[in-house]
Amino acid sequence: MIPIAKPTLDEREAEAVRRVILSGWITQGPEVAAFEREFAECVGAPHACAVSNCTTALHLALLAAGVGHGDEVITVSHSYIATANSVRYCGARPVFVDIQPDTFNMDPHMVEAAITPKTKAILCVHQIGMPCDLDRLLPIARQHALPLIEDAACAIGSEIRWNGKWERIGKPHGDAACFSFHPRKILSTGDGGMITTRHKDWDAKFRLWRQHSMSVPDTVRHGSPKVIFESYPEIGYNYRMTDVQAAIGREQLKRLPDILSRRREMAAVYGARLSAIPGLRVPVEPEWARSNWQSYAIRLSEDVDQLQVMQALLDGGISTRRGIMCAHREPAYADLPCPWPLTESERAQEQCVLVPLYHAMTKQEQDLVIGRLENILAPVAAV
Repeated sequence: MIPIAKPTLDEREAEAVRRVILSGWITQGPEVAAFEREFAECVGAPHACAVSNCTTALHLALLAAGVGHGDEVITVSHSYIATANSVRYCGARPVFVDIQPDTFNMDPHMVEAAITPKTKAILCVHQIGMPCDLDRLLPIARQHALPLIEDAACAIGSEIRWNGKWERIGKPHGDAACFSFHPRKILSTGDGGMITTRHKDWDAKFRLWRQHSMSVPDTVRHGSPKVIFESYPEIGYNYRMTDVQAAIGREQLKRLPDILSRRREMAAVYGARLSAIPGLRVPVEPEWARSNWQSYAIRLSEDVDQLQVMQALLDGGISTRRGIMCAHREPAYADLPCPWPLTESERAQEQCVLVPLYHAMTKQEQDLVIGRLENILAPVAAV
């Protein structure tokens, strides 16, 4: 079976974990602090705070932005449900806008019409690693004095051309960017997340909240020659990353240049060869964007059955996933009114298929995927 994704791990990560286990300190500690410094340097951010996963990162970023009960946050339905869930964790309501059909990202044209007196923030998503149009979204956010939070769960290593030079997603260009280290992402710590921000005060809040709002971190308490009693001045959360995870993350960061190079090579092969197959469209990378190709989403013609194509690939030993889900179609969001159609979001879910792409994927495996798609779709085109 050719999997849809596979994390890149070997003895280097195993040795890093061994080092931490033998150190005696396995929860949040010096490895987390080092991972934060190295991640911040990697993306060009002034501050980086490690947390337990990207969902908790989004939750804390929205809280720092002042999102609370009764507020609205403009975002997309076309994303993993965690994006919308993080808004609801704050007691706020996600207001969904449609996506652009070529990049699968938030359509800036739709944002301004969605702003109301209740709007507290804009939450954009760099979907499956493709950067969204920050150059158009940020002026809208600034004009209306709204924080811009970037769901960059899939986008480590992705870049945009900003003021004439290439910069990494996560710098951040908005107010905060949130990353995931789930095994489906190109860097993985098993699970885990990171928040980068331009705001020193936001970073301080993240560090307080992630550890139950403990006034004195346990690292300081354990290292003090005097007895210290901590206090808990406000409600916080257990959103910490462990040193075991951070040690893996530090090794993963070293691999990033090679991983990005390899994935971009494979994406170019897919683009060149799959674009020749009738009934199939390949992703579009804007001239101002460089994707990390966290996933490769092909789009089928309306007359091609998505499920049949996926089943035929599975029967041939190839794993796939359907197009990115739409939260507004899930039972958990059935009570949420959608004031306008989300046509492009729904089409993307129904017509797109994510095909295998991972660092260790061989030329032979990629040839099999391409050949199988040609065999499946050629008879359809002939009809």
